[in-house]
Amino acid sequence: MPHLPRCPSVRMFLSHCYTCTALLVLVALAMVVMADVEEKHCDLVGDEAKESKREQALLKKLEPLSPLSFNRTVTSSPEEKYVYKFKVCREVNSSLSQSGLVQINLKDQKHTVVGRINETQVFNGSDWIMLIYKGGDSYGSHCHGEKRKAMIMISCNRKTLATGFTLLSEEREKEQECLYLFEMDSSLACPPEDSHLSIGSILLITFASLVAVYIIGGLLYQRLVVGAKGMEQFPHFSFWQDLGNLMADGCDFICRSKPQNAPAAYRGVGDDQLGEESEERDDHLLPM
Repeated sequence: MPHLPRCPSVRMFLSHCYTCTALLVLVALAMVVMADVEEKHCDLVGDEAKESKREQALLKKLEPLSPLSFNRTVTSSPEEKYVYKFKVCREVNSSLSQSGLVQINLKDQKHTVVGRINETQVFNGSDWIMLIYKGGDSYGSHCHGEKRKAMIMISCNRKTLATGFTLLSEEREKEQECLYLFEMDSSLACPPEDSHLSIGSILLITFASLVAVYIIGGLLYQRLVVGAKGMEQFPHFSFWQDLGNLMADGCDFICRSKPQNAPAAYRGVGDDQLGEESEERDDHLLPM
């Protein structure tokens, strides 16, 4: 078997081939990982091209809840105790395909998928959002063996991002359409707050804006055009100064109760106002 010539160009060519192969493998692995990540998000029921824009908007609205995990322990009887684990548009357990809500039996540690995120429905009202996971594990002897379904009612609570995940009821005694009903609170289900300003607020803002424009514009004009210094930079300084004096005089005139020109009610008598004592006596008036 002939040997390849040991020249630098051949070795360089083979090195480039190995590098390209490694890059192709890495790209393929990245594509697989990206595809796997995409599968872990909520997928609405029906063809992707026909998905409701409103449902897509609601799922986007619930995205802040995706990193969170919710747990609730429920005791049905002394011998039946379950833990329910729930995530919004994320897998609860990667070993359970597309698991959005899982029931764990604490007695035998059996995991049951109640609803899957690849069969999602969502709709809303004025202050609530209903998230539905379908395609759960099939019932045994209940509901004619149909697949489980979880419904999560998310109610408006502006004080919290998410709290109060609770199981309300499990309906499994019907012939069909059995379900698990949960509830929780979140500010994401609340309608936008009404931010309309009142007429008084609008007038106040307008007045404050006009006053600010008047003062700033006047200061610039007085300083840059007129060349005023100090307090004279204030627009119409003399007018406002006179107005302040007039207001003070008016307040003094209205609020003071004592007349300004009234004579004094009492004047003290000084030594300089006392005349010389008269030498005249009234002895002649006495009876003889």
